[in-house]
Amino acid sequence: MGDIDRPIANPSPIEGKDFKHIDIKQVAVQVQLLVSPTLTPALTPDQDNVEAMAGKKVFTLERPDDRARELAAKLTLEEQISLLAGADFWRTVAIPDEGIPSIKTTDGPNGARGEFFTNGTPAALFPCGISMASTWNLDLLEKIGQHLGEETKARGAHVLLAPTVCMHRSPLGGRNFESYSEDPFLTGKLAASYINGLQSKGISATIKHFLGNEQETERQAYNAVIAERALREIYLKPFEIAVRDSSPWALMSSYNLVNGIHADEYEHTLKNILRGEWGWEGTVISDWTGTYTTAPSIRAGTDIEMPGPTKWRKSDQALAAIEKGELTKEDVEQAAARVLFLVDRTKGLGNMSAEEPEQSNNNPQIRSLILQTAIEGLTLLKNEKSVLPIRGAKKLAMIGPNVKRAIVGGGGSAGLKPYYVTTPWDGVRSRFDGELIFAQGCDSSKWMPLASPYCTTPDGQQGVRLEYYRGDRFKGEPLVVQDKAGTDLWLWDSAPKEVLPEFSFKVKTTLTPTSTGTHTFSFASVGPGRVFINGELFVDNWDWTDEGEAMFSASEDVLKSIYLEEGKPVEILVESTNEVRPASKVSVIGRRHDYGGCRIGYQEEDKVDRQQEAVDAAKAADAAILVVGLDAEWESEGYDRQTMDLPRNGSQDRLIEAVLAANPNTIVVNQSGTPVTMPWANRAPAILQAWYQGMEAGNALADVLFGNQSPSGKLPTTFPQRLEDNPAYHNWPGENLTTIYGEGIYIGYRHYERSKIAPLFPFGHGLTYTTFEYGSPSIDKQVLAEADSITVTVPVTNTGSYPAHEIVQAYVKDIKSTLPRPEKELQAFGKVLLQPGETKDVSLSLNKYSVGYFNTSLGQSGAWVAEEGAFDVLIGSSSADIRCKVSFEVKESFQWIF
Repeated sequence: MGDIDRPIANPSPIEGKDFKHIDIKQVAVQVQLLVSPTLTPALTPDQDNVEAMAGKKVFTLERPDDRARELAAKLTLEEQISLLAGADFWRTVAIPDEGIPSIKTTDGPNGARGEFFTNGTPAALFPCGISMASTWNLDLLEKIGQHLGEETKARGAHVLLAPTVCMHRSPLGGRNFESYSEDPFLTGKLAASYINGLQSKGISATIKHFLGNEQETERQAYNAVIAERALREIYLKPFEIAVRDSSPWALMSSYNLVNGIHADEYEHTLKNILRGEWGWEGTVISDWTGTYTTAPSIRAGTDIEMPGPTKWRKSDQALAAIEKGELTKEDVEQAAARVLFLVDRTKGLGNMSAEEPEQSNNNPQIRSLILQTAIEGLTLLKNEKSVLPIRGAKKLAMIGPNVKRAIVGGGGSAGLKPYYVTTPWDGVRSRFDGELIFAQGCDSSKWMPLASPYCTTPDGQQGVRLEYYRGDRFKGEPLVVQDKAGTDLWLWDSAPKEVLPEFSFKVKTTLTPTSTGTHTFSFASVGPGRVFINGELFVDNWDWTDEGEAMFSASEDVLKSIYLEEGKPVEILVESTNEVRPASKVSVIGRRHDYGGCRIGYQEEDKVDRQQEAVDAAKAADAAILVVGLDAEWESEGYDRQTMDLPRNGSQDRLIEAVLAANPNTIVVNQSGTPVTMPWANRAPAILQAWYQGMEAGNALADVLFGNQSPSGKLPTTFPQRLEDNPAYHNWPGENLTTIYGEGIYIGYRHYERSKIAPLFPFGHGLTYTTFEYGSPSIDKQVLAEADSITVTVPVTNTGSYPAHEIVQAYVKDIKSTLPRPEKELQAFGKVLLQPGETKDVSLSLNKYSVGYFNTSLGQSGAWVAEEGAFDVLIGSSSADIRCKVSFEVKESFQWIF
């Protein structure tokens, strides 16, 4: 603590108040916000010191950001402005003369990728967000955060751009795989555990995306129209829980508009709620290119424009805004102070040591944690006649387009180069001593497979050679030459600095066909591009106009076929530049050059009847493991899914029906980050939802298939029967760049229950290899007061023969309320491991946050209210499988803000 007589320059929310009139829990919350998570609080407001301080005024709490604020005040206005945008794609600006170092950021939620989107430093790849959420394991999420902290350090970074907590509003959301759930309580609790683990290692979390970023379609332009109650109860709630339980050091604003204002400028959420009502003192970072103005963004509290160099926060732009009265010097200084606070919390002010080079950190502890996370996330949706676990089989057929592919993550900024991957084939082969038969069954790829495996560089290595030229006309000798292993050559963050900002490049490689036939190439480019084969122009994509989905801003794939002979190599040359395409975008984005890159695909003519091959394999085996689903091409940042159906063109559904007819012992394994339609669900004896599970995906799947461990995952999102049943169906993805969140608070299971629409598989559903019996619950209090909590205890017994986890869920139902409320809402859960015959008590804690709803008619801008009356606690194994209940009441209504 500092000098007890020194007043705080910017008073905290409890400064000057009489302790006799303050709820001690609110004091604890405020003190937690004021104390750096890396320090031990000098003041703990327990009962003893509260009584000692009763009646006294408090002016003595030293703020943890004092050093940052004091340093910011000493800087010149120009220096302050310079801090408000990145120095480059991943780093903040340094001011060495003032002892201000640069700090480095890195993606993303399921792994610390490092500097490059593709072909970067090998890193640990954890299961995706929805798979993490399927574990319902808060302790596990905290451990994941801790390990990701070490991974971030190994990449030489200080800030991890994670976790993602956008809600699953529609099953078509392109980044649903990266987020946790349709339920805000589950999402918030998981995020808080992840953040606590990460920040315990001195690495900043960056909770994202704030706010209303539930779709990728027109993500930088659409306006999310969200009513205040839905805003508070659904979309802000995960952030609110995380701020209360873990105080993330940074937050990322979203691309879209919210209620007509870009999220990075929306003062209602950034200034009034986040910093005002919640008292959060962290740093707001824009999403990359998600800043659209100068003054409004800074004034609202978006502290750092990313990436750099700045587009909107040049010194003359900010000074002009101040001169016009659109911005104040105080706005700039406060933003600079918050940037410096993030620097101080991570690297440390005055620490001018050089950035650590990126390195890998592959170790047994990470591998073990990823395997356990994957196993706990696997969700058994159906298991008739105990088809699983597989026992006694001597011959297994492994069928499907994903059997020998490592479908380990979704696309976009969540991707990275993993230390290694395991396919379903790898996992089963390592754990099964019998005979394995493989059949691909069909092709599910969205784009042509990469040409990489067929390509060699001049020195005989797999891949291509890139030659970079300064300027966009290939003049002179190449300035930089690189070899790349893949042909997904997205240069968004990896073009050499020596050739920026205007460059051209050539891709050279030798492609050798492995069969004779009419083979097909695909080509997409970010800027103008063309492809030559053996010196002759093959694809001209120089002046393209139609945008595709790859690489966020690339052309549509151009497909062209050519007859090639087995073993006869051809020379491939690509010429491309970073000029903006389509040319009409120049007037929109205000620059003629942007990010460059291209993607080269290649597929040889297929002359095999894949489905018949699969049927023959299934008939010859004791059981069939059918691995189907989506992948990083179908689910990705940058675009949404167009249908809930399995790709492509019904081929996977036809394959499943054919294999089910050929072998009744067929296990359908679906790999996806979102629900898919399952027209064959009634005929499949076993369905296992396998998500995207990172490096150990194949091993985790095999461990569960053979019963080495029981699955225990529970769905964090509802699987509807059909797309038309989902709550956002009538308002997706909107029209005229406006998306009305017309379902209000009724998303996910809240919608299905209110509308009495039976889902295919309900929220919270998931089977194990055993059965559980719930005993009679007990409750420690019959009345909930504002400052109290209630504990519900339920005994759970493993009545089967397998050790397994059970996830006990507590939903609260308000029997009678002034405003309409959902049938019930998840407000507590507990996970317990039980041996056969074992009984354990599961404790579920409830408090005022468990019963409140937001009433916009209270106060100036609304308030949370717990209304007088009775409440039921519905305890179950899923939202649709309620086993028992207890009740309590609120004697007298009360309300609060945070």
